Amino acid sequence: MKAVICTKYGPPEVLQITEVQKPYPKDNEVLIKVNATTVHIGDTKIRRFAPGLGSVKDFFFKPLMRIIVGFKGPRKKILGMELSGEIEVIGKDVTLFKVGDPIFASTEFRFGTYAQYCCIAEDGILAIKPTNMSYEEAAPVSNAGLTALINLRKANTLKGQTVLIYGASGSVGTYAVQIAKHFGSEVTGVCSTANLEMVKSLGADKVIDYTQEDFTQRNEAYNVIFDAVGKITFSKRKKSLTKSGIYLSALALSGNIKLKVEDLIFLKELCEAGKLRSVIDKLYPMEQIVEAHRYVELGHKKGNVVITVNT
Repeated sequence: MKAVICTKYGPPEVLQITEVQKPYPKDNEVLIKVNATTVHIGDTKIRRFAPGLGSVKDFFFKPLMRIIVGFKGPRKKILGMELSGEIEVIGKDVTLFKVGDPIFASTEFRFGTYAQYCCIAEDGILAIKPTNMSYEEAAPVSNAGLTALINLRKANTLKGQTVLIYGASGSVGTYAVQIAKHFGSEVTGVCSTANLEMVKSLGADKVIDYTQEDFTQRNEAYNVIFDAVGKITFSKRKKSLTKSGIYLSALALSGNIKLKVEDLIFLKELCEAGKLRSVIDKLYPMEQIVEAHRYVELGHKKGNVVITVNT
């Protein structure tokens, strides 16, 4: 099968498409024919080994990440964390799925989705794809959507709360706006000029253009600040939180969050109810994975960048 491999850390050009052995599922696994995967900022950071938690934290965090991910290059050469596709083969002990099922899934730090085929345990982060979504639309829900949901749930209650989402036009941010609205929050989205209308269309009650205004200068306090891009300084978030307010960051060290399949199914139901949709900025074929990584690294994407594979 064809796969994108990364044998060393570096710029997008270290990614190479090559032929590798097609995997075969273990007794408790399914073999998925991958139709779509994604490129998000986390993928680019793994590729170039840039955890990006801030200089002091990086001093302690980078050695740990090298142990987890790999020293001179990724230990798992096929990157990618999100996918959608069809089940082609099931292991003899699999009972939850059957051949031909359309699914979407997250592999987390097992990676492996930049390939034509991928094996996942049936009790992994794997569920039937939303019926009203294409494979391209479903793939990013499985990781970016889950990241938004799990972080926002740390606020305990969102109903009637004021929530500011910084980076509201990114992959995690676009889902966060919609999920916070579903839970009954008053949502303020922070993004650039070009994305204001898009963030409004997702349900944000207010939008702030960070290129024109610093949200901390509004003298407004929020019950929850969700930093979907990990860029708000401590002084800024402290100034803009209520006394009992909570700051959440998609990039926090506590962010090695535990994904649950029940949450993926919950998001599937939101999608099918028309309450959650995917924003797709660009589609690239797998052959253009280098260009896709280069584009994501610019930091200006709207929503998600999706890679088509077996289509």
